[in-house]
Amino acid sequence: MKKRRKSLSYAKWGYLFILPFFITYFIFSLIPMIDTVRYSFFEYYRSGIKEIGPNFIGLENYISLLQSDMVKYGENTLILWLIGFIPQIVIALILAAWFTDVRLKIRGKQFFKVVIYLPNLIMASAFALLFFTLFSTNGPINSILMSIGITKSPIDFMGSVLGTRSLIGLMNFLMWFGNTTIMLMAAIMGISMDVFEASDLDGCNSIQRFFYITLPMIRPILAYTLITSIIGGLQMFDVPQILTNGQGNPDRTSMTLIMFLNSHLKSKNYGMAGALSVYLFIISGILCFIVYRMTNDNDPDGSKAAAKKRAREERRKGKR
Repeated sequence: MKKRRKSLSYAKWGYLFILPFFITYFIFSLIPMIDTVRYSFFEYYRSGIKEIGPNFIGLENYISLLQSDMVKYGENTLILWLIGFIPQIVIALILAAWFTDVRLKIRGKQFFKVVIYLPNLIMASAFALLFFTLFSTNGPINSILMSIGITKSPIDFMGSVLGTRSLIGLMNFLMWFGNTTIMLMAAIMGISMDVFEASDLDGCNSIQRFFYITLPMIRPILAYTLITSIIGGLQMFDVPQILTNGQGNPDRTSMTLIMFLNSHLKSKNYGMAGALSVYLFIISGILCFIVYRMTNDNDPDGSKAAAKKRAREERRKGKR
């Protein structure tokens, strides 16, 4: 009788290797997240040296936030995100299509990749401080404009709504378009060259190839880029915080939701801060789900649509 070989299982080693991640996540992410949700249902703040709470008040923090300027700050966040994201995705798509097009024969691609990615390596706080210095009334931009005769007096870029929002959008664009370009280039290079060669044989021009082949085939990366950008936009804090000195000027038109959250944390109002964090979590979840549903293609080869069409035709024939 043959002895049965004892099967060896290495699953325990896999669990052992991933255990540190779950321990770290549990201690530093999951517990604080649960605690944040718990605080959102309590009155818990500091008034002078006196600490109030924690006293359970139910949904009052959530109701108070809806009656506050939270909606206005949400609109500010959306506008600032759009100003930065729209040129970012457009320029990134154009550059990615150019750099991956073998017909253009662009030299020094590695150099250009490094150059466009460099702003992503600069800290946002340093970037904001640099722009604050450049575009201040006594800064070099105003000096150049006055010296060449374009303006007679300094322009207060940060004194107008358009100027401040444009600067914030420009900084977000410069910091992130390089990273987006590299990701889109990787996605385009993952497309089989046979597809592009077949399109050339069919007589497709560059624009048709871009819209009918490239864009549909990099849809998963576009969805990922859009979702991460939405999450990053909702977390926009450091650039407008430094550029406006935490005030969201002019007239709080540059105040974002995270800056509003930070003001509650500074005043030790942990209940309101917790409720606002829950609102941000819900909003980001809903937006990401909508984007995923819009960009996810469950029938990339058209087989499901063809099967449904055949089923409808068979039902029609059966009725006859």
